[in-house]
Amino acid sequence: MIGMGKSISHTSASMSYGMNQEKESEIIHSQYLAGETPREITEEFKVIQEQNELCRKNTLSFVLSPTIEDGRKLEAQQLKEMTERFIKEMNLKQHQAVAFVHRDKEHVHVHLYANRINFQGKAYNDSFIGKRSQQVAERVAKQMDLTTVREVQQEKLYQMQHVRSEIQKIHEKVMARDHPRDFDQYIKSMEQNNVKVIPSINKQNQLQGFRFEYKGTNLKGSEVHRSMSMGRIARQMNFEKNMAQRIAKDKSMQLLGRTVNVPTSLTQTIIKKTIKLAIKVVRDTGIGI
Repeated sequence: MIGMGKSISHTSASMSYGMNQEKESEIIHSQYLAGETPREITEEFKVIQEQNELCRKNTLSFVLSPTIEDGRKLEAQQLKEMTERFIKEMNLKQHQAVAFVHRDKEHVHVHLYANRINFQGKAYNDSFIGKRSQQVAERVAKQMDLTTVREVQQEKLYQMQHVRSEIQKIHEKVMARDHPRDFDQYIKSMEQNNVKVIPSINKQNQLQGFRFEYKGTNLKGSEVHRSMSMGRIARQMNFEKNMAQRIAKDKSMQLLGRTVNVPTSLTQTIIKKTIKLAIKVVRDTGIGI
């Protein structure tokens, strides 16, 4: 579960959003309030807020978001319990508060509004309110056996590592089996293995690198593996001599049917690789010996 919180001054507008009927909203918790509409609740908040005219952002706004899986299982009573636990842990039991659940999307979530001013006219300390909201949401999630943010992050990290490993293995297979002689061949071979390679080209029409899209994940080459930066991919290729010379002369290359500028560092990499290949051919064939 994720918890987000901040202090706001636009109480009425926020509550109107919270109680938007198009979002299938319903009140699941209310304390020290008689009103039921955004205007009525806002007016009741104002009566207390007038005791502290120095406080401008006098309403606390929170969003409590269980994971999609948890949200599907939580009934109104459980969402009410979750909200009340959060209010208690945030030390807001003695403040006016109202909470609405939104079910308009697959991701069920709760909007909670609390009066920052208590009945004695004192403003609630909102220092690090965002961080504290998250920490309290973690505690409540554990109390109710819900999935915590840390668990979600660990799962995403595991999935990301798996995807990175798969992309790298496909890259290595393409290099070993297909021996691409330019970036076009490399991109085509990767696509045949379900990896979309997307050139990153800046406003100056200069090739900056490549991104890799696989199973819904989009990563820079260096994020996949250090061996998959643009320069290191170029080092693994067997550029033809004439192509390398044209790239060095024009500082550009043909890529997916368009001419793009090439950074000096990539040009040098391609030329060095081509020279090494030429020397290797001489040694292997014995020419000149």
